[in-house]
Amino acid sequence: MALFGKKKNEEKSAACCCNCNCNPEGMEEAEKAKADGASVKVLGSGCAKCNQLEAATEAALLQLGMDSSIDHVTDFAQIAAYGVMTTPALVVDGKVVSYGKVLKTDEVVKILQKIRG
Repeated sequence: MALFGKKKNEEKSAACCCNCNCNPEGMEEAEKAKADGASVKVLGSGCAKCNQLEAATEAALLQLGMDSSIDHVTDFAQIAAYGVMTTPALVVDGKVVSYGKVLKTDEVVKILQKIRG
């Protein structure tokens, strides 16, 4: 019995950069999902901060008279496909415009006006 002995070299399955054992098929599906759905997305696990960002974004879209459909992406493989490691994140027209903080409605309005004119 060796308490401080070396562990056996175990064959690990091909893991992705985040060690979540993503497979190529799953990553391909995540890339496809980026293009599908609404043009405004909130990325996050569904926590309170993610929900606050979604509410502020919806209010901003209504204020600007834009389509208020928002996708809330909770699948971590899809979130990682955007290159986001800190949530909540906001994606507009396929581009990550904010991550790691909850934006207020007026901040989202400014971002949407800048991106969509």
